Amino acid sequence: SIVGIMNADALLNFPDFRSFERSFQLMTQVAGRAGRKEKRGKVVVQTYTADHEIIQYVKTNDYQSMYETQMIDRKEFSYPPYSKLISISVKHTNIDTTHQAARELAFHLKAIFKDQVLGPEYPPVSRIKNRYIKNILLKIQPGVSLKKSKHYLTTLIKSLKNTRQFRSVRFDIDIDPI
Repeated sequence: SIVGIMNADALLNFPDFRSFERSFQLMTQVAGRAGRKEKRGKVVVQTYTADHEIIQYVKTNDYQSMYETQMIDRKEFSYPPYSKLISISVKHTNIDTTHQAARELAFHLKAIFKDQVLGPEYPPVSRIKNRYIKNILLKIQPGVSLKKSKHYLTTLIKSLKNTRQFRSVRFDIDIDPI
């Protein structure tokens, strides 16, 4: 009859544009587990930000308001469904080479896509299997050809890989990452 949600702030502050939506979904689902019998259930949420709008929406089970505010934010900041995303991971065994390759790629992308390029930045886990990682996120606005954008990106990566310094750098491209 009682459910506890520990450290709800970790869900809310996860570095992803979908974190509020996921937080709402998980907290609402967990809260629905309380009170399945005749006795009324109780939900306890541990947080430092009890007045956060998502926690308030969970408290009132107000999906519609959560959805509307998320759509406003996504439109304002050009996130799906108002744009397409291309995620580029730059990986290498040398941290300096990783940083330089990511910085060089971002510089050339910003020349074309301006403020629609985010990064380069280290992900929450910045080293896997002795490879350092830096991420770049590219937002493709409506009206901009996704095909041409991908072609430009692959051409740019090929030219970087032709440089001796970046020959062994790995570039992973993910269109509309989940």
